[in-house]
Amino acid sequence: MESPAEIHLLATKRILRYLQGTKDFGLFYKQGEKSSLLGFADSDYAGDQDDRKNTSGYVFMLGTGAVSWSSRKQKIVTLSSTEAEFIVATACACQAVWLRRILVELQFKQERATTIFCDNNSAIKLSKNPVLHGRSKHIDVKYYFLRDLNDEGAIELKYCRS
Repeated sequence: MESPAEIHLLATKRILRYLQGTKDFGLFYKQGEKSSLLGFADSDYAGDQDDRKNTSGYVFMLGTGAVSWSSRKQKIVTLSSTEAEFIVATACACQAVWLRRILVELQFKQERATTIFCDNNSAIKLSKNPVLHGRSKHIDVKYYFLRDLNDEGAIELKYCRS
């Protein structure tokens, strides 16, 4: 905004063309159907051949429509698939907390914990119980926020086959 360049104008035009082409698209919500917030998280372990970083992603569904999603390369190199899944589950949980707050402001409070489906049993167990501490103490402390959310009942991690 402070020093716009030609590349910014081109990006803006591209966004506007995209919006023009998709203005008839929308999310379909069935009337009377129970709409609860569901999340799905996944990561590919060392998927980038150059720097061995993971690509992680998540999507949130409200009823039958996707309302939020993300797919990006993780900023750190992880030492195990459990750590990679634990990191993406933490990012997903943070988004779930934010979406729950938005839904409260829209008078659509979620009564139960937001379910997040993950395909790594070890990451789920690590979020519920620190028994694997000897094998997981290298995981950064900030990711244990997931354990706190799980203990509070804000989120619930469940296993889902990939």
